[in-house]
Amino acid sequence: MSEQSFIAGGHRHGGHFAERLVHGLQQALEHSLDAEAISKQRGLLQGLDPRIKLLALLSLMISGILASQLVTLLLLFGLAVLLALLSQVSLRRLYRQAWLSVLLFSGVIAVPALFLVPGDIPFRLPLLHWGISLQGLRSAAFLLGRAETSASYALLLMLTTPWMHVLKAMRSLGVPVLLVALLGMTHRYIFVLLQTASQMFEARRSRMLAPPSGRLARQVVAASSGVLLSKAFLLSSEVHLAMVSRGYRGDIYLLHSFRTRRRDWCALLPALCVPLLILWKHA
Repeated sequence: MSEQSFIAGGHRHGGHFAERLVHGLQQALEHSLDAEAISKQRGLLQGLDPRIKLLALLSLMISGILASQLVTLLLLFGLAVLLALLSQVSLRRLYRQAWLSVLLFSGVIAVPALFLVPGDIPFRLPLLHWGISLQGLRSAAFLLGRAETSASYALLLMLTTPWMHVLKAMRSLGVPVLLVALLGMTHRYIFVLLQTASQMFEARRSRMLAPPSGRLARQVVAASSGVLLSKAFLLSSEVHLAMVSRGYRGDIYLLHSFRTRRRDWCALLPALCVPLLILWKHA
């Protein structure tokens, strides 16, 4: 390998870090725009009152937590898949945004249960000779099933309901105004900071003649993070003063008013009955 090709390869390797970061920021912004587009489509969940939808999906999430049989969890997970299909939400999106990440995170927690929970050992790992118990398999399956089911219903709520409607529904159901305001501002600031960070890295890259090396790329990211943090503090004070000057006092007001119809009650009542049936069965 010649010296020039080695240097070029080093530049490419160093440039990948910043490029992946910018690409990740752009993907996060695209996901938010896609979620807004999905919430405006015609589907089963999109047509429900946000307050009813919040209560119904929360009830189904609680049902998944209360379930003590794997068959019940499987049925609840299948119901989430059916609701996604009827609401024009692709299973690929659920897989990428919920199922895969939850599987990786919960799997790390669930794997030790396979070996640590005592019980009948039907087989052992080759070479290591670690025994895997049936009770451990059951515990890991419950952990993964509950996490995947809850994440599916939570993501369906986010994808089929505009965020401001979710906040207004929470406020209508008695959630404290401070918590609602914190959630609203956090959601808004996340995307403002994502856009600002993406613009900063694009501006930095357009002013460089060659991709930075690995060490220089990390220094650029660290310096940009400090600048982004200072911009965040300045922006927060400016936005707060602007909101207060326009009459903001913590409550969320929308021009769109919620209306509860017969189909909303038809969706809420079965959802509320599911956790009650689970509790009654195991009473």
